[in-house]
Amino acid sequence: MKYKVLLPQPIEEEARRILEENDLEIIQAKDPKPETVAPLMKDAHAIVLRTGIQITRDLLGRAEQLLTISRTGGGVDNVDLEAATEKGVIVTSSLGANTSSVIEHALALILALSKQLFLMDREVRKGNFGIRYKNLPRDLQGRTLGVLGFGRIGSGLAQICHRSFQMKILANDDYLPEDVKSSYRSWAIFTSKEELFRQADIVTIHIPLTEETRGMVNASLLSLMKPDAFLVNTSRGGVIQEKDLIEALQKKALAGAGLDVFEHEPLEPDNPLLQMDNVILTPHSAALTKECVVRMAVAGAERVVALLNRRIPDHIANPEVLNQEKWKKYFKLQ
Repeated sequence: MKYKVLLPQPIEEEARRILEENDLEIIQAKDPKPETVAPLMKDAHAIVLRTGIQITRDLLGRAEQLLTISRTGGGVDNVDLEAATEKGVIVTSSLGANTSSVIEHALALILALSKQLFLMDREVRKGNFGIRYKNLPRDLQGRTLGVLGFGRIGSGLAQICHRSFQMKILANDDYLPEDVKSSYRSWAIFTSKEELFRQADIVTIHIPLTEETRGMVNASLLSLMKPDAFLVNTSRGGVIQEKDLIEALQKKALAGAGLDVFEHEPLEPDNPLLQMDNVILTPHSAALTKECVVRMAVAGAERVVALLNRRIPDHIANPEVLNQEKWKKYFKLQ
């Protein structure tokens, strides 16, 4: 039997080649709309999934042979994990493949905000060279960075800022094991969310979107920020109550924001964020560098190949599924 891999969206040639070289049949959807993908679910043994479609309980119900969903990105919030687990589908992600790219993007937003690069560019183009005398840019040297979520990306960014700019690091991560926290304590201070938002000159967000984190950054936390502080988010838009952030920015409760992700993507044309000069917006592109998209897609394809060759793949998002009898037999775990 030839295994079939469904691609709701095209993937990089390097990743596609891996699937073809392993004698897997590729089912390419003409577009990632649910009504297009739905009839293709029936025959798929695996899905290599980008961000263009939500794999819902309804779509999973159409699948008759599906074994795995392999995300090319680091998050799995566009998969109904509960439904996938009930159906015995292993969901994996390319966790770590985008780390360096997202760190660089977050740092670029921090620097652009601190140095007021976009404002300076606009004013120079208008002939206002005198903007240079207003002393608007700020140094990072010696300032305080608050990092909400201290995993690969959050801790990596913090290390760069601490070592390169001697920034004071405040961190909050409710899920980080105590022994891991201890390894950072020589240069990072773990504190409450409230103290982090109260003390930081720049708050950068690096938490996954879950039911627990949805809307976590709300008016209550934002009200604690210094009026000259900046907020950066390269994780998921849903972790911020966007209406609360918009209101805080309008009231100048904080100096500005750098946002790569949003509560609803793409942004609606009437979203107030689009009219704000103190906000830098990028289109959920932190991980979409030429190099990173290849790394993520290749990793996604390799995990499919591993699973279809009866090897347990890396970065399983629903590891409890391995307790099911079919997987114990499949991987010879008994």
